[in-house]
Amino acid sequence: METTLDLSRPFLAVGNTVLTLGDTLLAGAGLLVLVLAGMAFAGWRAAKHRAAVLEDNQRRAAEAEARMADILKAQSEMHGRMASMTEIFGSRQSELNQAIHQRFDSMTNRIGQSMTEQQKSTHENLAKLQERLAVIDTAQTNIQQLAGQVVELQSILSNKQTRGAFGQARMETIISDGLPMDAYTFQATLSNGNRPDCIVHMPNDAPGLVIDAKFPLEAWNAIRSAGDAAQSAEAAKQFRRDMDVHIKAISEKYLITGETQDTAFLFVPSESIFADIHEHHEAVVQKAHRARVVIVSPSLLMLSIQVIQALLKDARMREQAHLIQGEVLRLMEDVVRLDDRVRKLQTHFGQAQKDIDDILVSSNKVTRRGQKIEALEFSGDRPVADAPAVADAAESKTASSKTGQLRLRVVDPEED
Repeated sequence: METTLDLSRPFLAVGNTVLTLGDTLLAGAGLLVLVLAGMAFAGWRAAKHRAAVLEDNQRRAAEAEARMADILKAQSEMHGRMASMTEIFGSRQSELNQAIHQRFDSMTNRIGQSMTEQQKSTHENLAKLQERLAVIDTAQTNIQQLAGQVVELQSILSNKQTRGAFGQARMETIISDGLPMDAYTFQATLSNGNRPDCIVHMPNDAPGLVIDAKFPLEAWNAIRSAGDAAQSAEAAKQFRRDMDVHIKAISEKYLITGETQDTAFLFVPSESIFADIHEHHEAVVQKAHRARVVIVSPSLLMLSIQVIQALLKDARMREQAHLIQGEVLRLMEDVVRLDDRVRKLQTHFGQAQKDIDDILVSSNKVTRRGQKIEALEFSGDRPVADAPAVADAAESKTASSKTGQLRLRVVDPEED
């Protein structure tokens, strides 16, 4: 049975395209040819690649041999350099050892000198320290003495009588430094038998100013030493009561009409106490003002004393005013007498100037006449111009007589 292959028969449909068997075989043959061509090209490239790799390996082998030769050469050079470096290192090591020994010796010397200097400086510092310790011992002794004095001052202030004496001493020092001795009296007795600490005598027979130096310091110290608010309030009440009693006593004992001023001073011997009273005890200050008692600190007392000193100075100047006026009158009389004598002297000088002018006129005439006489020619024994010369001589005589009288008047002083 004979089979016939129909190449035009449809074999494959791709989308809308229908491929026949011949087309399919033709496409397969073409694809086979392409595959064979690709395989041949791949084999050619593989052979070319193997040849390139072989050539590269040969080149690398040559380079490795050259590098090995260079390495062997460098190694031989390195051996030579190592030998030379060994020699250099040996010599340098000997030099280094010698330098180290020298440095060590110099360092040993320096350390020895430094230790000597340090020891000397230590001895000097110890000597200075001993001196400072001696000074500290002296200061400690002074501090102990000062502590003893503070304790003594505390004992003085704790005693009421000695504390009053201390305040009075401060007050007396301020007053005696600012006023003359006749301007004040300490512990003077008033007409009612009371004795204030000081009375300042005012000018123009005015009543004296009373100054009291007592102060209730116990109540004040109680305020400062209070441990809590209750104790502080109680101590403040006690302080106000003591101040009220003291202010009342000053007002009743020392304010006497016609004998003392209507205001007295209560001296507080501390600026801090004075400031605290005005800051925390305003009621005490107001009550003192109503009782005509002024609370003063040392600075205020000093200021008041300076004001009183100015008043005393003004009063003494007024007392000496009549003496000053008398001296001024005598001075004016002397000035008038001096003016009169100067005027008389001026008159004498004016007269003398007039006489001198006349003399100059006469001398000029005489000079001109002499020139004329010198220019004339004489005929016989007698000059022609004899008569004018005689007249001029008479005039000169008269002028000289006037000058003599003037000289007598100037020399003869006028009696007072």
